[in-house]
Parts: sequence; structure tokens; C-alpha cells
Amino acid sequence: MSTTKTIQVVVVGNGMTGYKFCEKLVARSEEGSKIGITVFGEEPRVAYDRVHLSAYFDGKSAEDLELAPASWYQERGITLYLSDPVVAIDRTARQVRSHHGVVVNYDYLVLATGSGAFVPTIPGVDKEGVFVYRTIEDLDLIQAHARTARKGGVLGGGLLGLEAAKALLDLGLQQTHVIEFASRLMPRQIDEAGSDILKEQLQQLGLHMHLSKSTREITGEKKIDGLLFDDNQRLDLDMLVISAGIRPRDELAKAAGLATHPRGGIVVNESLQTSDPAIFAIGECALVHQMIYGLVAPGYEMAEVVAAQLTGKTKEFKPFDMSTKLKLIGVDVASFGDPFLSEPACRTIRYENKAKGIYKRMNLSTDGKYLLGGILVGDASQYNMLLQTYKNAILLPPNPEDLMLGSRGGEAEEAGAGVLSLPDDALICSCEGITKGMICEQVETHGQTSVEALKKSIKACTGCGGCTPMVKDLIHAVMKKQGIYVRNLICEHFDYTRQELLDLVKLNDLRTYNSVLDHFGKGDGCEVCKPLVASVLASAWNENVLANNLAPVQDSNDRFLANIQKGGTYSVVPRIPGGEITPEKLIVIGEVAQKYGLYTKITGGQRIDLFGAHVGDLPAIWETLIAAGFESGHAYGKALRTVKSCVGSTWCRFGVQDSVSFAIEIENRYKGIRSPHKLKSAVSGCIRECAEAQSKDFGIIATEKGWNLYVCGNGGSKPQHAQLLATDVDKEMCVRLIDRFLMFYIKTADPLTRTATWLNKMEGGMAYLKSVVVDDALGIAASLEADMQKLIDVYRCEWKEVVETPELRRHFSHFVNAPAEKDPTVGFDELRGQKKAKEWAVS
Repeated sequence: MSTTKTIQVVVVGNGMTGYKFCEKLVARSEEGSKIGITVFGEEPRVAYDRVHLSAYFDGKSAEDLELAPASWYQERGITLYLSDPVVAIDRTARQVRSHHGVVVNYDYLVLATGSGAFVPTIPGVDKEGVFVYRTIEDLDLIQAHARTARKGGVLGGGLLGLEAAKALLDLGLQQTHVIEFASRLMPRQIDEAGSDILKEQLQQLGLHMHLSKSTREITGEKKIDGLLFDDNQRLDLDMLVISAGIRPRDELAKAAGLATHPRGGIVVNESLQTSDPAIFAIGECALVHQMIYGLVAPGYEMAEVVAAQLTGKTKEFKPFDMSTKLKLIGVDVASFGDPFLSEPACRTIRYENKAKGIYKRMNLSTDGKYLLGGILVGDASQYNMLLQTYKNAILLPPNPEDLMLGSRGGEAEEAGAGVLSLPDDALICSCEGITKGMICEQVETHGQTSVEALKKSIKACTGCGGCTPMVKDLIHAVMKKQGIYVRNLICEHFDYTRQELLDLVKLNDLRTYNSVLDHFGKGDGCEVCKPLVASVLASAWNENVLANNLAPVQDSNDRFLANIQKGGTYSVVPRIPGGEITPEKLIVIGEVAQKYGLYTKITGGQRIDLFGAHVGDLPAIWETLIAAGFESGHAYGKALRTVKSCVGSTWCRFGVQDSVSFAIEIENRYKGIRSPHKLKSAVSGCIRECAEAQSKDFGIIATEKGWNLYVCGNGGSKPQHAQLLATDVDKEMCVRLIDRFLMFYIKTADPLTRTATWLNKMEGGMAYLKSVVVDDALGIAASLEADMQKLIDVYRCEWKEVVETPELRRHFSHFVNAPAEKDPTVGFDELRGQKKAKEWAVS
């Protein structure tokens, strides 16, 4: 019987680094070893993703940001105390005591106390309306105060300050100001020229910049009303977020007599041991190599080093590369190596395009052979390759500018700058310490051929996510090297991709599923290819999806031109273009809901949803709505759902264009057009962005000169900002570009692929999409526009065709032999004065 003593490890701090240490220690514990882990957290919740904290204002919940649920700790035997910080360490007795009086013995103590917001000693800093930006609780306070505020400010123009400024923009304040003591934004990451470009880009998004400003006082009686600067200028504000840097949380270590630095930080050696060998410090509280590391990746590496030490391995923390790539309010910013080297210590290559808001800089060795550092603003698509070239001391190609501008003749690739030319020990995912060799092995040996598979197998791309593009490149490069050509075939019945089949359908004028199967398929088809072919036919011809005996191959929602809901009933969503509706139409919707006993709800896309309709009642409901001027809203189809709008210049004092009229025009133009996936759009009347156009598949934002067109955004469970396709175009050109964009998407996207995912998978990304849609690099713009116009010209409301066509109307009954009877299994319960589907009702 084993008498091995259980090693007791206490972790003080349950932030990202503390959590990662627990994860690493559990993973490293060998079978038979006994390690007891106790964790004390100051916050009332489990560890969460502080890197993406601003997503909280984009709709993510605290639970969405959690790194692991409480059950994760329980399942691994970890004792977790929340809202109970450690207040004292007894080094002699090797005990810790918590705020609530919990006393725990330790063999090893790991301090992961992190950092707090640095708050400068400015008079008035304690006034109401002054906040820090550090925790979810801070964000809750900011969000509550912002509801009554008009002008907000952020003290600090560094990384955290700009993140806080984005949060205030998301909260819809009329003005957001950034105040920075230095002469440039992000002074630790980018140079003056890069800062100028970034400043201009952020100003276009609505931020007001105040550089070289020293704040003398925060004014107001009990509540902030402004800032007074040392130059006697004043800025009126209703709220202020202080984001002037971080301060290591070393007070507990200091009280315990551990060595700390006069300027903050727990002093540790390369093994991350403090002045007490039984106590370690990791993350932003630790001072190692005379430096506080304020990024998540070095914190994770520290967690790995200590976990190795406690499981009998030898590992040291080496100086960590602080290269970063960020997207600040939609603007790429990256720096790597030594970004501030200057001649004669190096040779510098610079590229600047103020019209597009792009700045790039490469610092080369004096002999031009090696990359020493650089800066990217506005376009950081080459960051991963540049970083690897620097870190692995790879010889530069004859034209090194190709690495940051893109090869103009293949020289860079021939010189060995491709991703496969990296050494096997090249660190690709610094958060999890994953090398190129580890990724290649997973692809070659274990068949892990997707990012999602690698996330599960070796946790690649699960940290900050910055390595994802390079991981994708590696996967594709390895598969290509193996001679694997991946075609996304429809199913075993069709040896074609969706794109190929769409072309064949149009070339051969095929109009039914059976004719497509006879010409290009085999067997009887399946539940995969039937709805896909139905979608292809709809995209090609825009005919009623129930015509030509197409109903049997449609998805169930398309088959009944309505969304099936719990309990076997359907929802009805009439189209309300742009969200504009007359009182008369509202009354009709109310009368329909009342007559048929429907549950009514305003949707997030500015429409009214009517739930609980029996299938036999659908044609009668549609008939009443059509008579009042409504049409199908296509809520059931892979088609345009809504074009959301703000009130624009019609009513809003900030509106610069008539967003409602344009939204109505856009929605009426593209209604009913089928595509690989659903489409959502929005038109905002000014840069305040009340219609949230940048989260849509295509979004339009008014400017004083015209319209900015954004594409490939996505809300929902995987949010992604849309990217700018065209700037200051007039309405006619904007519509033409949308025609081209949508048709190109319809022709080339894989089945059930949203525009955001389509763009992410597109070789060349946004640059390629712009070249096709805006610059007509393929010479297909005219045909794309013509194809779109053909679909528009043949549009007819599907509801109306059913109402007016007896043979189609006969499809809408619960029972073929008794069409007047309703399904008796459909039942309802009461909910806030309306009905809802019974939990037990089954169709």
C-alpha cells in the first residue's frame, strides 16, 4: 500500500494565470502522485477571459467569458473559495488565512494575485462617475452609469485605455474622449507615424483624441463634471474611466516579508521562486528579469514552469517575447521584436498609405539579412509570418518588403519564407507553448485537419487566438504537402461541390431536384443533398420553393413557408422593410394575432413575430396580411431576413443621411433571394451606429459624403465585425457593390456558410474580395450585377402565390384525409397574458 504523502498546493488568485496553473498542474500530475490543490479567489466568480473583457458590452454574458465552470474544479478535486481573498501568510507554519477565516496548510504556495488598475493621485479621483476598467463588476458599474451619461472620457491612450474607449462607444455615449499624457497613442507599442495613422482611424470612428495632456483635477462637487488640464483647458465629461496602466498586487507578499521591488512586483528567480523557496509567484504580480509581464502568454508560460517544478521537472522562465497583435475598435495594431530601433543601428523599410489608414515598418539588421522588429497599423495580415521570421532568425528574401506587402512575383516564397520553412521548434501558439512540429504531427499522424480539432487535441488557438491564421495555414500546407486535395463534396450522391453544382444547374437549365439527380447524381439522394439542391435551384432561378414539386426536398421550414416551433405550431413573420410600419398595418397585425390566438413578440431585427399558428390557418393568416400590404419576411429561408435601420436624418439630430429610406430600398431589392445561408443587413444614419451595421452580413453607414459599405459581419454565437469594403460611395454605387458582393457569395460559398466564415476561409481574404467586388479584377462585375437583376426581376411573394394557387394551398393541412381538422396534440399554456407551447405537446 502506497504511503506517498499528498503535496498540498495553495493558489492565491483565480484569474487567468491562476486557472491556467491549475490546469497545467492537473495535466502534469503523474499517475500515483498525490497533489491537493486549494484555490482562493477574490472575485465572486470563477476565472474568466479578461483579454476579451470588452465583449461583455457586445452581448456576451459573464458565463460566456468563463474559462471553466465551477464543476471543472470539483471534478478535479480542487477546493475553490470565491469572494474570499487570502489576507495573511504564515511562512513559519506554512499556512494561509483567508478573509473569512479559512486556514489552510501548504507545502507550496503559488501567488497569482495579478495586478490592479493604477489610479494616479489626481484631486477628485474619488468622485461619483469615475471608474476603473478591470473586472466584470467594474463593467457593470460603467454600464449602469452610462445609461444617464452623454460625454465619457478615458484617461490613458494605451492598449487598455483604447479597449475602455471601445466599451464607451459600444454603450452609445454621444461623445467619447481619450486623454493621453504622452505625445502618441500606444507609446509602448508603436512609433509616432503609426500613432498618427491609428489616431486618424479612431477619430473616423467617433473618438476624440487629446494627446500630451496632463490632468490637474477632476472637477465637480460630488459627481464628475469635467477635467481641468495643466494648460488650463477644460473638458466637460459625465463619466471617466481611468486606464492609466497596472500595478502589481504585491501587498500580501510584502506583508509576509517576501522580497518586492520598490516600484512594485514580487521578486522571483528564473524558477519563479520568491525569496522563500516554498513560495512561487506567477503572472502580473511577479517581477522576473527586472520586468513585469502584462500579457496573458507569458503568464501561461509561468504557470507551465511552476507546474513543472512541482512535479519534479526542471524548467526555467526565459525572457519572453512581448510581440502583440490586436484589433482595437476594428483597427489592426501589431508590433514585434524591437519596434523602435532606428538607423544607424538598423536599416528601416516603411510603408504608409494614409488614404487607407495603413502604416507598416520593418527594422532590418545593418547587413539586410535579418528582421529585428516592426510595426503594423491598419493591416496586420502578415504579422504571424513576420513574427516567425524574426523569432527564428530566418534569412530575409532578396526583396524583404514582400514579407509585409505581399509577394509580387513569388520571390518571398522561393526564398523559403513559407510557413513550412519554419523550424519544427518555432513557437506558433505562445499561450499554450505549441510549436510548428506539434501541429504538423497532429495533422500528419492523427488526422486533425481543422482548427476545432486542434483546439480539442492540443489546445491550440484557445488563448488569445492570435495564432489561428498561422495554424490554418499550417494545416493546409501539410495537407497539400501530403498530396491531399480537399473538395467539399455535397454527399455520396453528388461528386461535386456546391459551387460546381450551381454552375451545372444554370448551364443545363435544370429546374427540379430529380432532373439534377438524373444528370449529375446517383442513387436516390439523402437528407443532406435534397435541401442543398433545393437551395441551389432557388439561388439559380428564384422560383417559388414549392413549385415544380420542390416541396418534398425542402427543409421543413421552407416546406411550409414558416418556422416550425415547439408543440407543432408555426410562426409567421411578415416583412417590415427598414422597420418602418404604419399604424394601420400595426392594427392589422394585432387583429390577426387576436383572431388566431397568436403570441406576439418584437424581434431583434425590428419585426413582429406571431407564434402559435396551426398549419391549416397559415394561408388564411397570410391572406389577411397580404390584403393589408404585407409580404413574406422569409424568416424561414436561407435568404435576406431584415435590413435594420435607425431613424437617421428623418428624426435624429445626429443623422447625416436618410437611413430609413435607404434601408427600405435595400430590403425591397434583395427580399426573397436565396443564398447559402441567411443574410442580415442594417443601415445606420451616422457613425454612432445605432442600427449595428458592423455586425451584419452587409451593413451601410452614412457619412457626410455618402455611404460606407461593410461586409461579412456576423452576430449570434460567433460574433465578428464586418470589414470596410468601400468608403463614401453614392447610393447607386453602393447598391451595385452589394449586387456584386451577394452574387459572388452565392456563387462561391460552401453550404450553410455565413458570409463571415466564407471570408475567413477565402484565400487572400478581404484584399482579394475587394479586388473582385470593387476593382473587378476578374472582369465579372457586369455579369454578377446582371445575375442579381435577373433574380430581382422574377421575385414574387411566396405567401401570395400559395394564397392564390389552390393546388399549393392544399398542402397546408394537418391531415390529408380531414383537411379542416386541427392536430389535437397541439396545446398551450398561459404566459404573461399570452399563450405559449405546452412543454409536453409533440407534433
